[in-house]
Amino acid sequence: MAVDKSVIGHSTGKSTLVVERGPLSTFARAVKDENPVYHDPRAARDAGFEAIPAPPTYGFVVSYWGGFPEMQPAEDGTGGRNIIMEVVGGLMKQGGVILHGEQEFTYHQPVIVGDVLTCEGRVVDHYEKESKGKTMTFLVTENEYRNQKTGEPVLTTRMNLIHRR
Repeated sequence: MAVDKSVIGHSTGKSTLVVERGPLSTFARAVKDENPVYHDPRAARDAGFEAIPAPPTYGFVVSYWGGFPEMQPAEDGTGGRNIIMEVVGGLMKQGGVILHGEQEFTYHQPVIVGDVLTCEGRVVDHYEKESKGKTMTFLVTENEYRNQKTGEPVLTTRMNLIHRR
């Protein structure tokens, strides 16, 4: 079954997020990183940061915290569609399993407590390949986070979902 390439380029949404100390430090502890730079403002400053920085894999969860409703854009860019769930729902109807394939983080500058980030996501690829007699379908999304104050990119995340049937 051929994949629907028309989803490539489709928006997965826009959002505005506040980077808060509590969730950031909680995440650092959850991944077993007790480095004081992720918990103590003085340690962060002594390490050369303006404020407590985000741990390297924080980009995986940043969109789940600090997204206050009153800060969200009036138009999220999706046209009312949840393209990821449309694709994943169609794949699930075929049976098989959905897996989180890989996650990639590119930090263009440190993400620190107090930053307000604007995020825009999109589908960047959708393809199939055969493996051991099974068809695997890949859906690749990318999110770009920008510092709301400067407009500069601070983080780009890329995620790959895999359906195996």
